[in-house]
Amino acid sequence: VDLVTETDKACEDLIFNHLKQHCPGHKFIGEETTAACGITELTDQPTWIVDPLDGTTNFVHGYPFVCVSIGLTIDKVPTVGVVYNPILDELFTGIRGKGAFLNGNPIKVSTQSELVKSLLATEVGTKRDTTTVDATTARLNSLLFKVRSLRMSGSCALNLCGIACGRLDLFYELGFGGPWDVAGGAVIVEEAGGLIFDPSGKAFDITAQRIAASNPHLKEAFIQALGGA
Repeated sequence: VDLVTETDKACEDLIFNHLKQHCPGHKFIGEETTAACGITELTDQPTWIVDPLDGTTNFVHGYPFVCVSIGLTIDKVPTVGVVYNPILDELFTGIRGKGAFLNGNPIKVSTQSELVKSLLATEVGTKRDTTTVDATTARLNSLLFKVRSLRMSGSCALNLCGIACGRLDLFYELGFGGPWDVAGGAVIVEEAGGLIFDPSGKAFDITAQRIAASNPHLKEAFIQALGGA
C-alpha cells in the first residue's frame, strides 16, 4: 500500500507541476495531497481536480481497470474532463460544448430505452458497518430484478466513461471518495449526450459524494428504481 501511495503522489505531483506552469492562476485539488491535508473546499474559481490513480485496489491486484482522472471545474461545474486508462490505452476526453471522445473518435451514450434490458454499474465502497452493508445489499437486491445485469469494476471514473461510450446504460455510486472521482468523467458523460444527477433525482452536486448517470431515455425509470436512494 505504501508503494501505491508513493506512486499516487508522484503521478499527482507530475500532473500538478505541468498544470501550474500553464494555468498559474488556477486552484488545485488532488486526492493524495490536498485531500490528505483535509483541504477539499471547492470554490467558483477555475479548479483542477486530480485523481492520479482511480482503481487502487485493481492496481494492486493487477486488474486492468485503473485510470488517471483530471477534471477542470469553473463555478463548481465540471467543464473539462480527461480520463486515461494506461493499461488498455484508452483516453476519454470531454470539453463542455465541444463533445466527448475516445482516442480522438466521437462517442455517444447508449440508445437503450428499457430498464429491464439495461446494464447497470455500481460500487459498494469501503465501509463495512452493518447499517451501510445492509442498505447497499437491499438496494442491489431490488435493482437486480429491474435490470439485465450488474457490473462492479472498481473505478468510478471509468464507470462514467462506460456510460459515455455506451458500454454501460446505468451507473450510480453513493459515498465515493470525493470530487476527484467524478470531476473528469461527469463532463465526458454530458458531452456524450448523457445525464448526470443525484440518485434521488435532485441536481448533481459534485461535493455530495453521490452520483447517478444514464442516457436521457432511462433517467426517470432509473430514479424510480433507485427509490430515492
